[in-house]
Amino acid sequence: MRFYALLVYLFLYIPIGIIVLFSFNAGRHASELQGFSIKWFGIALSNPFVMEALKTSLIVAGTTALLSSIMGTMAALGLQNVRGIVRMIFDSLIYIAIMIPGIVFGIATLVALATALDFINPMLKNIWPIILGEAPRLKLGLISIISAHTLWTTALATVIIRARVQGMDRSLIEASIDLYATPWRTFYQVTLPQIFPGILAAALLNFTLSFDDFIIAFFVAGGRTTLPIYVFASIRRGITPEINAIATMMLIVSLTLLFTSQGLLRKRK
Repeated sequence: MRFYALLVYLFLYIPIGIIVLFSFNAGRHASELQGFSIKWFGIALSNPFVMEALKTSLIVAGTTALLSSIMGTMAALGLQNVRGIVRMIFDSLIYIAIMIPGIVFGIATLVALATALDFINPMLKNIWPIILGEAPRLKLGLISIISAHTLWTTALATVIIRARVQGMDRSLIEASIDLYATPWRTFYQVTLPQIFPGILAAALLNFTLSFDDFIIAFFVAGGRTTLPIYVFASIRRGITPEINAIATMMLIVSLTLLFTSQGLLRKRK
């Protein structure tokens, strides 16, 4: 069984290792190793299209991580006192949201946003004051990507933070209430410090998922280009060491955030 497990891991990680190896290729061809060099990392970082796509991905991932963590915290704290059939319904909806394939989520989000924009834009045009000029027309772009990613990652944030909520010491909360602390003061000084590692872990994990996502962003991006979308568009013209370098840097960032997230989840008082 150990031998078969080794084969499985080799099958999974050898292609990733090859990409990392050829990102240090000194030659111009991605499939021919002609010495080692880090020049392609510099070329990638000096490419204005790459940097613009990176900027978009960082804005989307950072905003998504913040919003999903806030809503996930609110949902986790709100569900802790829910019991019975209502709790089962909410739990089912949360896990279904996590298990939905990305392509289904992307199509559903695109249809929902397109329908909403078709309703909002004519209404906005009718109520827009004439003295302010022509009414703005809402369209798919940065906001739509953030909205879709926030909806996608909030369910996962809720699950992670709720596990931390269930493991916290509730006697401290009861003591705070007995000492006549307000609900907000109890949350800020007692509850939040206990669940903060879970919140931070959820934020890092959701940042990683949003930063690496291609499928959902591809459907709702409109005219904006995230880094995964740029990579996909580039490899249609052929794989180059520059693309390998971009993939390697994305891999390093993702693994760093994932390991940090796992460390926070394992952290004990």
